[in-house]
Amino acid sequence: MAGFEKLKAELDAVGARVFAASVDPIDKAREVAVEVSFPVGYGVTREIADKLGSWWEERRSIVQPSEFIIDAGGKILTASYSDGPLGRIDAADVVRFINFREAQSRK
Repeated sequence: MAGFEKLKAELDAVGARVFAASVDPIDKAREVAVEVSFPVGYGVTREIADKLGSWWEERRSIVQPSEFIIDAGGKILTASYSDGPLGRIDAADVVRFINFREAQSRK
């Protein structure tokens, strides 16, 4: 999440809005939320993970990273599912992706 906070100005410039959520209870989520300028949800359950198509890790009862770029109409443009710390979407890639899509739409 720190990478998204670091590139906040660039994300704002392309109209991106960032949201995060975790399995943490509200008090823990608030601790994380004070370090970023975007909403941080809490209490993600196995049921929510299943609806997102995410990988739920039984051993630790956590959802693994599931990231989406969604357009203004609610259509998922791209998604990334991980089963660990690798393969997460990078904030700079989000900016590049949005700029690419915008350039393509102008053609």
